[in-house]
Amino acid sequence: MSNLSLHYPSVLGAYPERALPHDGWCDKQLEKLVGALHQPWKKRQAQSQGFIKAVNAHEATYANLTEKKILEAAQVLKTELHTHRWPEELLAKTFALVRQVASTVLGQRHYDVQLIGGRVLLDGMVAEMETGEGKTLTATLPACTAALAGIPVHIITVNDYLAKRDAEWMRPVFAALGLTVGVIQGGMDPTTRRAIYASDISYCTNKEVAFDYLKDRIVLGQQPRRMQLQLERLGGGDNRLDRLILRGLHFGIVDEADSVLIDEARTPLIISGPGKDKTERKVYEEAFSLSGQLNPDTDFTIDPKTRTVKLTPSGSEWLKQCAGTYGKIWNSRLRREELVKQALTAYHLFHRDQQYLIQEGKIKIVDEYTGRVMGDRSWERGLHQMIEVKEGCELGERQDPLARITYQRFFRRYLRLAGMTGTAKEVVKEFWDVYRLPVVKVATNKRVKRKAALSLIYASEEEKWDGIVQEIKQKFKERRPVLVGTRSVASSEHLGELLAKADIPYQLLNARQDAEEAQIVARAGEAAQVTVATNMAGRGTDIRLGTDIDKRGGLHVIATECHESPRIDRQLFGRCGRQGDPGSYQLIASLQDELMVRYGKGAWRWVLSHVMPNGGKMRAKVVQWYIAQTQRVAQRHHRVIRRDLQKSDEQLETTLAFSGHLE
Repeated sequence: MSNLSLHYPSVLGAYPERALPHDGWCDKQLEKLVGALHQPWKKRQAQSQGFIKAVNAHEATYANLTEKKILEAAQVLKTELHTHRWPEELLAKTFALVRQVASTVLGQRHYDVQLIGGRVLLDGMVAEMETGEGKTLTATLPACTAALAGIPVHIITVNDYLAKRDAEWMRPVFAALGLTVGVIQGGMDPTTRRAIYASDISYCTNKEVAFDYLKDRIVLGQQPRRMQLQLERLGGGDNRLDRLILRGLHFGIVDEADSVLIDEARTPLIISGPGKDKTERKVYEEAFSLSGQLNPDTDFTIDPKTRTVKLTPSGSEWLKQCAGTYGKIWNSRLRREELVKQALTAYHLFHRDQQYLIQEGKIKIVDEYTGRVMGDRSWERGLHQMIEVKEGCELGERQDPLARITYQRFFRRYLRLAGMTGTAKEVVKEFWDVYRLPVVKVATNKRVKRKAALSLIYASEEEKWDGIVQEIKQKFKERRPVLVGTRSVASSEHLGELLAKADIPYQLLNARQDAEEAQIVARAGEAAQVTVATNMAGRGTDIRLGTDIDKRGGLHVIATECHESPRIDRQLFGRCGRQGDPGSYQLIASLQDELMVRYGKGAWRWVLSHVMPNGGKMRAKVVQWYIAQTQRVAQRHHRVIRRDLQKSDEQLETTLAFSGHLE
């Protein structure tokens, strides 16, 4: 393995970040070819054992050290990491010390495979580690190494709960080495954020750190020279350096990398401010009234794949004729059509307890990937206000965009970027094409004993829910714990009502119960425990089995419908059978599920639903093939969206660079 260094000579200005290259078509094609030929995992198979032996050779040096001696050893390594370009032997010594500290203060000693995973992350790659292999502990190895070298580290995960949990869990390791650690949570003020990012290691979510970066870009404006900013500070008073939240983008370790860097990269991040347009509630109500008089198909069409509404020529003409009976705002064709399309979107494509909740009389957006409430987020261009009118809530102030950035552009600006996930193989090419991140498969510590139960596919949703209740009832009689994954708050609560009617006790985990998440997860592995959860339980959730549960077959996981990506399904199934534990998983779905309706072929759905035997069950391989094909269609659609967003982003960046503006 080559020596490492994060001392980049090309850091721009006073805000360390990587300058994005402006490559031509030939350069990009050459890089893609190199990526296709570059398979670092082959080389690692031969070299990983040598690194493990080197770490083990130093383990005795740090055994039985007192707290004071550990700090002294950390200081010695700190000096060496500052003065050398990270030779292999020095990295082995650092990993050995971190492993010994974790064993001492946590009672958890890094497995050999975790040493390999940590080394992969330090090299700036994606480590694909099976669910349950201890990625949280693995991340301490590269994080401590970089932090001891004086490099600020961001450990980025998918939600506030996991960020806080992981930071508190690993805090004793960092503290024993003399390193500071902080955790960013939603709702924190800029002063608190600034202090936390000043820590050696900061835990945060992808959304929080990206928005903090955008805020800094607004403060900085056109990238100034370091001398200019220092002169501002010397001049006294308010200066930009003191208003910055981050210290730059040095080393980012992304947990659940496929979710953050791939799945969530379809939508740009936008900071909004109060809009100049002071549209009154009456106008939104008029838009709703007009939209309700339009006929589907003849006056407007809905594309379920792109989730967009289009007016037909007849619909546009009808609106024009009605404009005279309303106020002046309706005289503008663009204005009236935009308002009506937003009303149609709010009514047909955004549904309560799916895309949003109502809490304390306000609309709260639910993150489709994590199942959690995003309390400080709102939809732009009047859509949020339209939904408020639809639900009879108090009208908030319209927000208009001030600054934007995509995840593709943001994460490529880290001087060193690494990631870890249990589900990367399907998107290996995209990791390289977009982020220049190779993927390395890391072996499991113990043999995986997870078993797949027979999938059940029903013709209708009603039959599906009945089948799910029957399956849960059987596992409940066997005293096995069951985790049931649903796609929305509404689905989870519907299943809860069915279980209550069947006299089956259960725990519910969705965006309404996020405050009790830790307690619910802690009980999910106990005997006869039934837990119904949204995507909140899909990633990063470690469910520990109760006494003798392994003898009963372990945790049984049920997916109530397929997601657009099979990776999300695999994350849910990965809640069972961790670290050699027994476990089983099962898909129970229907041909009326959202995936089938949005992306499936209507003719196929009709044929399959009508050839099913009495009782509704269909176990034929043709249905499994149909589901797989439908997921491929959905993935291809999302991949096109991400590709087009990246292209438009690159064009925008070129335009902004030419005009002298940022983001």
